[in-house]
Amino acid sequence: MKPRSTAVPIASDLAPAYAGLELLSTAVLVIDAEGRVRWVNQAAEAMLDLSRRIVQGQLARGLFAEPRVIDGLLVESSAGAFGMRRQAMLLRRPLREPLQVQVIATALYLDETPLLLELSAIEQQLKLSREERQLDLSEASRRLMRNLAHEIKNPLGGIRGAAQLLETELRTREEREYTGVIIAEADRLQTLVDRVLASHRAPRVVADLNIHEVCERVRSVIMAEYPNGLLIERDYDASVPELRGDREQLIQALLNVVRNAAQALQARIASGDACVQLRTRVAQQVTMIRRPCRLALDLRVIDNGPGIPEELKERVFDPLVSGREGGSGLGLSLAQEFIHQNGGTIDFESVPGRTDFRILLPLR
Repeated sequence: MKPRSTAVPIASDLAPAYAGLELLSTAVLVIDAEGRVRWVNQAAEAMLDLSRRIVQGQLARGLFAEPRVIDGLLVESSAGAFGMRRQAMLLRRPLREPLQVQVIATALYLDETPLLLELSAIEQQLKLSREERQLDLSEASRRLMRNLAHEIKNPLGGIRGAAQLLETELRTREEREYTGVIIAEADRLQTLVDRVLASHRAPRVVADLNIHEVCERVRSVIMAEYPNGLLIERDYDASVPELRGDREQLIQALLNVVRNAAQALQARIASGDACVQLRTRVAQQVTMIRRPCRLALDLRVIDNGPGIPEELKERVFDPLVSGREGGSGLGLSLAQEFIHQNGGTIDFESVPGRTDFRILLPLR
């Protein structure tokens, strides 16, 4: 048997060898023969909410609620008894609540560092699956809506034109009221069709932009629509760098989300305590539809409204689904499409008294 080296690697020795693992969005820990953490990537720092200077040198078993499992993996990897194993475990985090994670243990077949642990939050995996399913369903719904809109558009013009001609032949105001209803409803449907088709008509113009300018534009529009009873609170991170995207699409997407929040706050607006918060932060090591992103914009739209009804939560981004009487059900659907076209994702959490829409857009 090959004699085990007595040299103990330090973080600076291991950093070049594992530099490529910094690009992963999953947390990675390299464990030495004594069971101590010898190297972690940035995603692991974020998951543990600890700097690598603190984590490196700790016993890996102390980070988990099942320390004997880690002991067993270390012994077996040192003996070359397996190549890779998966295990669901509970990660202890000194400064935060425990986190259920999936651990992929890989034997490195090295005397000094025999074991590598890759951690991913099980909740994150469910979120990714939900995002992918939502993306597929939304795309299918949008294709159906566009085809339907094209089929409606031509006969709708004919109906309106015939109603106008008929109106010129009618003599009494009572008779013309009927044609007026036909024309008004035809115009309403035309507006709806135009909104369905708008997302793929205009050419995209991608350039560097400041997200806070987008937020301020949206804020000014909403404040003009709701001058009384609604507070739009700003919580901006000045360190957020510029991003590349279509400015008009992002303005429209954010406007739809904020307007949706304001419409849900009608009761609170009447009582004068309605609040929508616009918050920006920089998120590190995030995954958007299985694409790792080192830096991303984390834009939140948070309101203190009644929350999204449980029966609508799975369908809130579907076209023509609205929880408000008279709503078209296109605002959030178009917002999602524009955000996807700019490489981002949108999701939400909602309970009575707080609805939090989270928009992630790549920065790098």
